[in-house]
Amino acid sequence: MSDGASPLESVFTYAAPALKFGRGAATEVGYDVRGWGARRALVVTDPDVAAAGHAETVADSLRAHGIEVVVYDRARVEPTDASLIDAVDFARAESGRAGIDAVVAVGGGSSIDTGKAVALLLTNPGDLMDYINAPVGKARAPERPVLPLAAVPTTTGTGSESTTICVLDVLSLKVKTGISHPALRPRLAVVDPSLSATQPAGVIAAAGMDIACHALESYTARWFADQPAKTAEQRVPYCGSNPISDVWSERALGLLAGAFRAAVRREPGDPAAPADPAAADAMALAATFAGLGFGNAGVHVPHANAYPIAGRVRDFRPADYPGQEPMVPHGMAVGLTAPEAFRFTFDAAPQRHLRAARLLAGATDASAAADGPDLLPTVLVDLMRDIGLPNGLAAVGYGAGDVDDLVAGALQQQRLLATAPKDVTAEDLAGVVGASLELW
Repeated sequence: MSDGASPLESVFTYAAPALKFGRGAATEVGYDVRGWGARRALVVTDPDVAAAGHAETVADSLRAHGIEVVVYDRARVEPTDASLIDAVDFARAESGRAGIDAVVAVGGGSSIDTGKAVALLLTNPGDLMDYINAPVGKARAPERPVLPLAAVPTTTGTGSESTTICVLDVLSLKVKTGISHPALRPRLAVVDPSLSATQPAGVIAAAGMDIACHALESYTARWFADQPAKTAEQRVPYCGSNPISDVWSERALGLLAGAFRAAVRREPGDPAAPADPAAADAMALAATFAGLGFGNAGVHVPHANAYPIAGRVRDFRPADYPGQEPMVPHGMAVGLTAPEAFRFTFDAAPQRHLRAARLLAGATDASAAADGPDLLPTVLVDLMRDIGLPNGLAAVGYGAGDVDDLVAGALQQQRLLATAPKDVTAEDLAGVVGASLELW
């Protein structure tokens, strides 16, 4: 908060990509990209999305509109600096051979973030570490326009199709960080619920938790006008909660209340069945709304904690995710400290926390709980239990001896912690992380 002597902010900003939403939207990507004047496009995807045929659907649309297509299908789930460098090297080789003038990312947030890195580094000098946020990287700003990027999400949750951020693990440092700049926001987001409806239940649960936390964190973020005044060149995409982001966040929470459990639920004996169509559509819309909210307001404590939780994983392997490498999916990592994080931030904005809890609870019994700092944590724990998320950090391999290390990692995310509705110390984070080892 301001010390009373410094002037307070009076301006908030809002930006979003062009949006195309609805079943069948993915088949129209070629029309839109052709309208940019593109002649040769790079499709960025991962092996499983490619195997499901979603990337080929988009590639066929591009070809139908006269666009030559090059496919990179090695995007890594939870990108690393090594995986992004591999994608950039591939793209630079292809661009040197015959040029690339558009990038189309098809997949979860990992593929979209990989596409962002490619779009940035195909037109700008230097290497990946030059652009990664300080203090891990040099936080260099792009000098030239990035290639236009169309983002076609096949999961519901990350919001990467709406944001200015590319997230990655730096393997040598065991830290999750990112690249943040307005130029990374996709030019077009194409949200087709028929693609995300095929996600397995475990992926919907983890990614859906990311939707919930995007909406909750942006709604409870420090109010834009309670921050010190900035000049035009000092403003960043995350400006704090504001009247426009509030609308999107509230609507996302209401959609989740009615759809989240139904989207995860499967009939006994048929775990591979697609999600309920109405629930899948609502989840895709909730993810879109939450992305439009947090992509401008910002996120705070749960996301700051999530970076080291994911980056320091030992041997946890989540259900329904491909590959054999240990990982804590991003949305799961965010959710695991969310109940305790919102208990900590409650006193900074009690009415916002209470309203958010009631919106997310919908008609569940938790909505009848007494008002106070326990309401939102109770709603979240009930939801997490119902959708099958792990019971706290201990369930993904962390113990009391890891608290200090996780706190140290979270403290590196000052860009996020600055958005919290109250100042956050190492002691505060230790309390949140320690209390999150077991949630129920």
